[in-house]
Amino acid sequence: MTTTGPQPSPPIDTSRAHPARVYDWLLGGKDNYPVDEAVGEKLPAEARDAARQNRQFMHRAAAWLARQGIDQFLDIGTGIPTEPNLHQIVQNVVPSAKVVYTDNDPIVLRHAEALLISRPEGATDYIQADVRDPEAIVRHARHVLDFDRPVALSLIALMHFISDEQGAHGIVRALVDTLPSGSYLILSHAASDLYPDLVEQVVAEYARGGIRLAFRTRPEVERFFDGLDLVPPGLVTATEWFATAPAPEPEGSGIYSGVARIR
Repeated sequence: MTTTGPQPSPPIDTSRAHPARVYDWLLGGKDNYPVDEAVGEKLPAEARDAARQNRQFMHRAAAWLARQGIDQFLDIGTGIPTEPNLHQIVQNVVPSAKVVYTDNDPIVLRHAEALLISRPEGATDYIQADVRDPEAIVRHARHVLDFDRPVALSLIALMHFISDEQGAHGIVRALVDTLPSGSYLILSHAASDLYPDLVEQVVAEYARGGIRLAFRTRPEVERFFDGLDLVPPGLVTATEWFATAPAPEPEGSGIYSGVARIR
């Protein structure tokens, strides 16, 4: 079954770039505006590689978790639907899986129908909300997900848009603390210490588009997993994360990625 459908769409601000729409452009999507394209076009070519690598990591991690029996997912920072979406990945393994999507960009809400096409055995839902309000997200998600059973929390390429001043690590901790033992955190995050020259260019171009970035070093990203058990291969780059086999000669990547089990 499918749960509640899309809510009434608030107006979309096309005067400023938005991370979800820039990401859509980087992936070759068409649900973006000239202001988003203007940012994307000035980014180095490696930015498109990073978007693709990040998406592929999500596919592998979600499928692996579904194969471990995880059948509930809370995906925050969903972005504009790009097939296969997370629920399609996990329901291909566990048809009864339930997925709650969350994003703060109104354009994602307008496309939420694509996120709500669940297999009959499972369920999907969508809420327009901001990760900086974790209580509201969890309160809504409880209507669909059973927080007495393991839940996979997915934060894909999201937290590098949240600064330390905004409490990035505390936000993740607040979300993790709502989940029972046996749950998982899936997280990917742009690195500040792998390709410094490219980072400087990317941060500057996003800033010109009105988007603040907070890329982090490996130790700073690892802090998001404090108190959790990282599953092999641990915290690595997006192209190195393979849970069942070594990465096949991975290409370079400026994205840190990891999956960890909540004790």
